[in-house]
Amino acid sequence: MGSHPPVPTRVVLLCGPSGSGKSLLSARSGLPVLRLDDFYKEGDDPTVPQVLGSTDIDWDHPDSWDADTAVTAIERLCRTGRTTVPVYDISLSARTGETTLHIDRAPLFIAEGIFAAEIVERCRERGVLADALCLSRGPVATFRRRFLRDLKEGRKSVPFLLRRGWRLMRAERSIVARQVSLGAHPCDRDEALGRLAAAAAGRQPRQQTAA
Repeated sequence: MGSHPPVPTRVVLLCGPSGSGKSLLSARSGLPVLRLDDFYKEGDDPTVPQVLGSTDIDWDHPDSWDADTAVTAIERLCRTGRTTVPVYDISLSARTGETTLHIDRAPLFIAEGIFAAEIVERCRERGVLADALCLSRGPVATFRRRFLRDLKEGRKSVPFLLRRGWRLMRAERSIVARQVSLGAHPCDRDEALGRLAAAAAGRQPRQQTAA
């Protein structure tokens, strides 16, 4: 595997179950943010998976997301400070345009989304990864926050939100376990903020120890 030249900017990948507080933490950090939800595939894409035994699209499966385009955008931000990003409307399950994200000369930015752990190794191989974090609040707290947020934003129909919410609540521990296995460090909000501050200061994150 070839080496990559040093980059002026690095990324912290922030994952965690839907509703775990990724967007709020990102806003609180004060760092530039790339929303990985904007890289969802469109609802009529033939490659999007369905929930087993249902006609619902499985928006929580990694195959519903365009990892290649997301990685390209991250690498461009790290090397040039700007990139083109799709504008995605979750309620329509469609891209409605595109925008250009500028982070100027920021040494660090956050890329947050439920699939961020899927690209930890690819970002590490490209020499752009500063840290990877997995937020977790607990299944019940996450269910409540996710449902109220999605209802307020009109993301999907109420029956769909309830079906998805119940499924995700039962699966939350396995979701976190998978993201950790892909290289994300499990943490709460306060630890995440501390690791973000360390990354911004150029310090190496504390390594996980095997259980």
